[in-house]
Amino acid sequence: MAKFKIATPAGLSFTTAGAGDYGYEMEDLAYLDAEIVEGPTDEDGFIAFAQDADAIYAKGMRFSKKVVDALPERCRGIVLGSVGVDSVDVKAATARGMPVTNCPDTFIEEVADHAMMMLLSTHRRTVEQDRLVREGRWREGRTPLLQMPRLMGLTLGLISFGHVARAVARRAKAFGLRIMAYDPFIEELVMVEHGVLPSTLKEVLSQSDFVSMHAPARPEVEGMLGEEHFRLMKPTAVFINTGRGPTVQETALIKALDEKWIAYAGLDVLEQEPPGNNNPLLSMNNVILSAHTASASARFDPARRRHVGRELALLLEGKWPMSCVNPAVLQQTKLRRWQPVSMERGPNS
Repeated sequence: MAKFKIATPAGLSFTTAGAGDYGYEMEDLAYLDAEIVEGPTDEDGFIAFAQDADAIYAKGMRFSKKVVDALPERCRGIVLGSVGVDSVDVKAATARGMPVTNCPDTFIEEVADHAMMMLLSTHRRTVEQDRLVREGRWREGRTPLLQMPRLMGLTLGLISFGHVARAVARRAKAFGLRIMAYDPFIEELVMVEHGVLPSTLKEVLSQSDFVSMHAPARPEVEGMLGEEHFRLMKPTAVFINTGRGPTVQETALIKALDEKWIAYAGLDVLEQEPPGNNNPLLSMNNVILSAHTASASARFDPARRRHVGRELALLLEGKWPMSCVNPAVLQQTKLRRWQPVSMERGPNS
């Protein structure tokens, strides 16, 4: 029996590898005499299974308040292999003084690329153009584009200005876009340093030709955008979401697209995933969809899983993790600070 037990629900999380394959995670754990052990995916079963766990690798199920509250005192933290932390009740973990970590900067460039792809594809009506050619309607392709303004000089509005939004801003500037952003938690000087105009939410919605949603999956931003927000947008505007589906009231977005309050949407995320066959978005010609794949690339799985392994190793060594989403708890734990540099970004990201 290994010295340290890392409990994880059986099954997969993003990865295409088989269950039980933890080679990447174990690269930083093997020398610690630690093992990752799979358990049940139901709440009661996992609670019983995790009573001797030294850390939790959170995947494959929701870690509700019930689960978090039942974790043993010896458990040093909950580690996620994703950017979003909505599958864990962070508030409950914080109340227990238990660190929760994520992978905040492993997929930034990929998601920014995807957002920019959505912007370009919706603006130049890529799917529609492809369909016209395949249907033998070659000569009709130019007509809709003659109504489109030149991309250079148009305005991109960013909702939230975290790492991905900043990466999108860098790409958009190369295309000559004017960029504005709304984020009440970011200093305006940070936006200015990136050549972005600090703005109110109303200004972003009403002035932008493209509105790109990057708000994180947090309870306070669930349903953040509703009918009143889409009515503020230009009738020619495009809405892009590569963040989280639940931040948008989907019925309001559908109504905005159907009644032409806005012109188009590019969506990588939806309120319910995968969508039901009766979701109107699936039959709308003014929508481009992808299957929550913005973060996907060849480095996706190795990078995030190695990050998980590093975080688990730090916890088991009695050290602060690198990417704690509730850092206020760290001072209350027996874990020790060791980082000689800022904790804002992890290594090899």
